[in-house]
Amino acid sequence: MTLWIKATGALKDRYSIWVARLLPSGPCRNPDLEMVVIKATSHDEQCMDYKNVQRVFKWLRTSPFYLQPLLYTLSIRMEKTRSWVVALKGLMLIHGVFCFDLPGVQKMGRLPFDLSLFSDAHINPNRAWVYNAFVRAYFLYLDQKSAFVRMEVMREAKRGGKEKEESVMEELQSLEKLLGLIDLLLQVKPRSPHMNVVLVLEAMDCVMDEVLEVYQKFCAGVHRVVERILDMGGEEEARVGLEVARKAELQGNKMTTYFNFCKDIGILNVSDCPEIVRVDEKDIEELVRIRDGKTMESDESDEENGVVAHEDNNCRAIVSFLETKQTDLKTVITNQWEVFEDDLVVDVLNGASVTTNNPFLDYSLSLVPYVPVSNNCVLPDLIVL
Repeated sequence: MTLWIKATGALKDRYSIWVARLLPSGPCRNPDLEMVVIKATSHDEQCMDYKNVQRVFKWLRTSPFYLQPLLYTLSIRMEKTRSWVVALKGLMLIHGVFCFDLPGVQKMGRLPFDLSLFSDAHINPNRAWVYNAFVRAYFLYLDQKSAFVRMEVMREAKRGGKEKEESVMEELQSLEKLLGLIDLLLQVKPRSPHMNVVLVLEAMDCVMDEVLEVYQKFCAGVHRVVERILDMGGEEEARVGLEVARKAELQGNKMTTYFNFCKDIGILNVSDCPEIVRVDEKDIEELVRIRDGKTMESDESDEENGVVAHEDNNCRAIVSFLETKQTDLKTVITNQWEVFEDDLVVDVLNGASVTTNNPFLDYSLSLVPYVPVSNNCVLPDLIVL
């Protein structure tokens, strides 16, 4: 940044403070708070003015009624600025406001300003595009996060409070939203060596803290929802759970690349790298079985009947399985004579008694009348066994 641009930015900040003192206060304006916001989002690119940032947060801790004047002042300043420094400081300030557990912040929804088409007008366009992309990506994440927080609060209110457990499908939808937020976070990064300035690195510290927090929440939710699906079942829940697990697997590679990049520029320590979430392979197979509507009993009965679930060459698999069953036959020697059902019915119909003793052991003979199956054959009336 040249000396002329620094001087111009300092003059703009002084003029804004002077105007804030002259304008009367109202329900959406607080001159003292407005001056603090202007100082916290000054044109100085050296670093963030944390002293005035803490003063802004002190106003919020004093009373939640200062939230509306803060959002009003910050929105006016963000809509007017054409400086990437002011825009980035404003995003970092609103990012810090999200840390306050205030009903007004949780129900805010989308951000009250729009930086999706931000473009810096003070530096060379050949250099400005990387700063513009950084500001736009950071704004897009914060905007979607604010909408996500509001959706979660409304869902809890509809459910009846945090103490009541949400359904499996609602938890899966929240995990899909978290995956989308993580994707947006991974887009917030310096895209040029020229961006190795203190203010950008401070913003990246905020982004990395957010990545670790959101990803930790996602990992805990994935393991919890998989256990619930395995316990409760549900084909649709299993299908969505498999889709979430697949996206998490793909996102793990992106996370590793992003963490390596952050370590290279000195933002992330090795000890801070989280463990990439992996769904156990057995749980994946169980989810597939639930999605396809199969049960353990049907699988066992299929195995007993020689039904093998293969997509390719089904007939050959079944035949070979049945042949294996047949080759397992064994010869058993017993003292009792085996009587087949067909012969037993014929004997009973002819009024003959049937002996079950083995004739080879007691040397007794049994006479059993024989009934020909066909009239075309001539057979003796009695057969000696």
